[in-house]
This record gives sequence, structure tokens and C-alpha cells, in this order.
Amino acid sequence: MTRILHLDSSARAGVSGVCPHGSHTRRLSARFVARWRESMPGAIVTRRDIGAAPPSPVTGEWIHAAFTRPAERDGSMRAVLAPSDALVDELLAADIVVAGVPMYNFGPPAQFKAYIDNVVRVGRTFGFDRNRPGDPYWPLLAGQDKRLVLLSSRGDYGYDAPRLAERNHVEASIATAFAYIGIDEVHCIAIEYDEFGDARLAQSIEAAERDVDALVDRLIARIGSTTIDA
Repeated sequence: MTRILHLDSSARAGVSGVCPHGSHTRRLSARFVARWRESMPGAIVTRRDIGAAPPSPVTGEWIHAAFTRPAERDGSMRAVLAPSDALVDELLAADIVVAGVPMYNFGPPAQFKAYIDNVVRVGRTFGFDRNRPGDPYWPLLAGQDKRLVLLSSRGDYGYDAPRLAERNHVEASIATAFAYIGIDEVHCIAIEYDEFGDARLAQSIEAAERDVDALVDRLIARIGSTTIDA
């Protein structure tokens, strides 16, 4: 049974094509989940709207609590970490993370950065031992066959090409953080030309939706093949 963690981080509440000024990333993430459920009705989906209810930014108290051994944390430390624990628990339970992440000023929204800071947790998603030979850090989610589907949107165009690739800090920064904790299979699809609002935007949306459908088909086929082999 597939477990999907559906994350949206757009500040826009609606879905493009349905609501005026709606979000393209919400449109793509909703399409992915809907298509998946059509093929696998038994899938369990956990929804987390980071755009509507952003996680709190990391504070000094949070850092102190996170780097204190669990057995030594007092009640106030556990309370500070409780929202982060809930986010980490959702991530640990998921087979596929479907994240709608628009580009804001060349990077992910602050809401999604706060999410990353809350789930990249020492002792929960990555290990640390300063006495460990070689690298003192290691991913705790490695080898669990988890996947990240990153669905983005951009106002301009050419962020996957030489034109503006050096200004794209969305996919690379998110993939780096997820690989650090052990999720290194990442699939990226994006809509461009939003600020132009012309035929090129419509074509980009159509292409992205086709890519989402094809990605769902490929991933489901892989899961079916693995089940048969097992």
C-alpha cells in the first residue's frame, strides 16, 4: 500500500484553471495525487498545506532542544520540538513525497525552507557522531525506497536551460537537503511563463500535466514490477 505525503507551499490558496490567480504548483500536485488514486485507490494520502499553515522557523531554543539527547530533554524542550516531530513522523511514514514548490525570487518559498529546517533533524532523519571515522554525518532514511516528486512553477522561462539555469535555486537546494537525509530519487516537473500569461504559458501547463501523468504511470509500473519480483 503506497503512502503519499502531499505538500503544498504556494502562498496562493486556489488552483490555477479553477480559481482566478490560482496556484500552478497546487494544480500539478493535486493532479499527481488524483491520477495516483485513480490507478491505486488504496493509496493513503496525508495532506500538509505549508503555504496556508507554515511551520515555525527554527529558533535558538529549537536548536538547543534538537541537539540535546532525547532522554535529557525537559518538558519545554519536548514542547518546542513537538511540531517538528509531527512533520518528521509524516515524512518517515511516506513512500512518496509530492511537493508543490513555486519559485519565489529564484528560490523556494520561506514556508518550504522552514519545512526543510524542521525535518532535517539530528537523530531523526540524519545521524551525527563526531567520533565516527570519516564523515560524522549520515542519512537515516537511506535504503527505504522513498521518492520525492518536486512540482514547481516559474514566472520567467529557461530555468532548466543555459539562459537562467544559474539562477534556479529551487530544485537543487531541495534535492540537496532531501539527499542529505537519504531521499535521493527526485523527479522534477515545472511550469514556466507565468508572468507572460500567453500561449506559451498554456503550452507549458499542458506539457507539465502530460509529464505528471507519464511520471505517475512510470512510478506505478515500477511498484507493480517490484511487487511481482518479490
